[in-house]
Amino acid sequence: MAPPWEPAHAMAAPITTAATVPAMAVARLSAMSTPSGSCAVLRKVSDGRWMEISTYEASCRSGMEWRMAVRIVTDSASSISDADIERLSITTIPLLVFVDGRAIPEEQLRAPDFFMKLADMPALPRTSQPSPEEFAEAFRRIVDGGDEVLAVLISAGMSGTVQSASLAAAMVRSERPDAHIEVVDSRSNSLEEGFAVLAAAEAAASGKPLAECARAATEMTRRTRFFFTPRSLEYLRRGGRISAAAGLLGVALRIAPILTAEKGATGVAGAARNSHMAWKRIGALMRRDVEKFGLRQAAVQFFGNGGDAERFVAEVVAPIVERVVPVVPLHPVVGLHVGPAVGVVYETERPMR
Repeated sequence: MAPPWEPAHAMAAPITTAATVPAMAVARLSAMSTPSGSCAVLRKVSDGRWMEISTYEASCRSGMEWRMAVRIVTDSASSISDADIERLSITTIPLLVFVDGRAIPEEQLRAPDFFMKLADMPALPRTSQPSPEEFAEAFRRIVDGGDEVLAVLISAGMSGTVQSASLAAAMVRSERPDAHIEVVDSRSNSLEEGFAVLAAAEAAASGKPLAECARAATEMTRRTRFFFTPRSLEYLRRGGRISAAAGLLGVALRIAPILTAEKGATGVAGAARNSHMAWKRIGALMRRDVEKFGLRQAAVQFFGNGGDAERFVAEVVAPIVERVVPVVPLHPVVGLHVGPAVGVVYETERPMR
């Protein structure tokens, strides 16, 4: 027998799950309070059956319109923590690293172990974006559950991931004309991308519609900066990011470049004669931004030596931030192109761009 709080009309047909119902026309909700004070929420689908949506600890009223939830999709380069992925129900699609002829999802490579092996490899491993079908599978799963999709991804100027996701979105829309899917280019990578992803996910968690969630991500890109410096130019030279001649000259002169993400591509923000001077220069650039635009959050990222990251926090970032600074490893897809490196990602109070 049905619980006394279940709406009588819901018992006229069996309850189904989202997995058994195709993309459906949005109907209306019916809800009644349970003894615990929560609300059993049912959705009438296109064939007349009622589908259980969820249980909400809130006051509900019969006949209110159902608003589809926005689900966030990103790629593994975003450096988002497992805790945030779980807390905000973010779907992460892994980028690929080719090692010994095998395509390995980035999430299966532990950054410290991968870094130790990297120095002994005769050539840098290749990397690749996820296929359109991988994105399409994730998009279909979300759409068939009755929700909307917002994909916030690594810069199109650094990877073909945005292109793969855009192709997948077009594919799913052609199969399911009622699908709502948007793709946002974060114009960066690593935690600068991650900050945009989290902004979108927090907006979605608060019930914002798709357009506002996308706007939260794009507005975040105007308030963030990522400065980092590799210990040498060797990995940039091996990866073809700079010419062999420039790489050899830089190694000989011990030049330490200061790199950043600007307009969707990796650019040079400056250079110094050694790593210590590069750190000081990054600190000066960050302090200039903080004094002009304020500061909301900051994190340090590194690839290779965690000790360098701890010193970088103590010497460069902590005096500016004056709070606990998270330290997050760079993921292999980004790290293998720059080699041992350390840098800072921060968000300001007001837009810098």
